[in-house]
Amino acid sequence: MNAAPPSIRRRLSESVLMLTVVWALLTSLVVGLAVQHEVNELLDDTLQASADVLAELIGERVVLGPSDTAGVVGTPAAGKGELTDKHFAWQLVGPGGALLLRSPLAPAQAWVTQPVKGFAEATGQWRIYGRAVGERMLYVAQTQAEREEAWLEAGLVSAGVAALVGALCALWLRARVGRELRPLADLSAAIRHHDPLSPGATLPHPAREELLPIRDAIEALGRRLARRVANERAFSAHAAHALRTPLAGMDAQLAVALRESPPALHPRLLRTRAAAGRLSRVVTALLTLFRSGVDLQWQTVDVAALLGRLPVEGLQWQVSGGPTVQADPDLLAAALINLLDNALRHGGHQVQIDIGPGANGEGACISLRDDGPGITPVHFTALQDALQAQDYEGHMGLGLMLADMVARAHGGHVMLLPQASGFTVELWLGGNPAE
Repeated sequence: MNAAPPSIRRRLSESVLMLTVVWALLTSLVVGLAVQHEVNELLDDTLQASADVLAELIGERVVLGPSDTAGVVGTPAAGKGELTDKHFAWQLVGPGGALLLRSPLAPAQAWVTQPVKGFAEATGQWRIYGRAVGERMLYVAQTQAEREEAWLEAGLVSAGVAALVGALCALWLRARVGRELRPLADLSAAIRHHDPLSPGATLPHPAREELLPIRDAIEALGRRLARRVANERAFSAHAAHALRTPLAGMDAQLAVALRESPPALHPRLLRTRAAAGRLSRVVTALLTLFRSGVDLQWQTVDVAALLGRLPVEGLQWQVSGGPTVQADPDLLAAALINLLDNALRHGGHQVQIDIGPGANGEGACISLRDDGPGITPVHFTALQDALQAQDYEGHMGLGLMLADMVARAHGGHVMLLPQASGFTVELWLGGNPAE
């Protein structure tokens, strides 16, 4: 069994999903780098501004002379303006690297021993900014962890936003692809119900320009098929007409020969006349089935009366159930005569014919059960599969094939029923669409 072909919608959705993931990652990377630069600038500006504020506070509240700097290490008294954020610290360093003042979180040792103005990296994962306050140096610092946390938050936010936008775009594109493919499904539905043999049959104009060549190609194919079927019907009709006249003459000549010949030749002549009769019935069925015009002539048909007019000798039948059905009488006669002829040729002598309602109460089902030897289970399965697939070539005889073609022309089908003995075939007919 062949695997299902890939779906255009699924392939496009998968491609969009992959592009969304890649786009989200690249966007997060680019935005992360940009945010990292901006965050660094922002935090550096914050450090510089904090240093300016602290320099003013220290200049106003703590005034130390050169003789006072030696050995002075400590923090201002609580409540006097120090900044105690866990990611922020500061130190006031005198000449020679002596630590004069510091915030509670600042290390007890000076970050740098040599004066450093501006930004620098200090041990302990600190980012410092140095500013001269007289002869002293004020260092304001921030932990690298604070910066990394800001980068991470910004990166996660940008990645989340990118992923959300990508997901929304993927959902929108999936819905859009579904809407764009809907005209293809509509065209498929129109093709499924398109009958190129119906006069004036045409496919609707597609809603998308790309589908127009497909529609035109299918219509061209339908026209070619219609011409081929018309030619085959014309050939079959002419052939049936050409054969029916000489067959009728043969039957007349055989009837005369039966009257004039000696009794010893009668069995052989009867077999010959029976074979000619079967051939004539097949020709009549072909003529009926392939006549010009495809519209059925729906009528109320009395099945028992129709069977009484069929020239099938050597076979007895009994009809039960509803007496009438809605069908084309000529086609129904062609189907029944071929099924009865099949029963006779395969050893049947009696046929029970039951007439009942069709599927869902519409149409009719004509069941024919003979008393012949039947067929093997393998042959039964092969015939049933061939009927369902309309695979007539090499699987069944002409009679069963014609019966199935007549049933399908009526909107139905032929079905076989398994039996321990004999052979049962059901002729399902659809309802009259004009009703």
